[in-house]
Amino acid sequence: MKDIEMYTDGACSGNPGPGGWGVVLLYKEHKKELSGAEDNTTNNRMELLAIIKAFEALKEKCNIKLYSDSSYALNPLIQGWLTQWQMNNWRSLSKTPVKNVDLWEKLIDLMEGHNIEFIWVKGHADNKYNNRCDELARKAIESLPKNPEIIPPNTDNQ
Repeated sequence: MKDIEMYTDGACSGNPGPGGWGVVLLYKEHKKELSGAEDNTTNNRMELLAIIKAFEALKEKCNIKLYSDSSYALNPLIQGWLTQWQMNNWRSLSKTPVKNVDLWEKLIDLMEGHNIEFIWVKGHADNKYNNRCDELARKAIESLPKNPEIIPPNTDNQ
């Protein structure tokens, strides 16, 4: 299996508000950058969407080092919360509904068959690829058309 380094980040201008995501994929001497944006979203959704988009870009199962500054995205994966949520019908230990279930379910499917090491990095610090992902996400937000009539999303499930 190929060894891939995967860097991801999400950003939001307002929360909820316009959001973007950025990805840097590294394989040997190759580098691929991806980004995108949504008009009306949350920061947490963009963090998860960045990881999803990174996995969607892979053409085969790989050994992956996934770097993210998002505790929201990594803690459920590292600490086993995701498995507990599924067993509890997408409810947390406090019995509250888990947010972004649609994205968590998609991510679970995409991760299947990969060997993944999850690595938390400090955001806005000295990791050049994490900083590049943040830059990609913010540029993606800037590329959205300006629309003052945007209606905030239903944040009950965000």
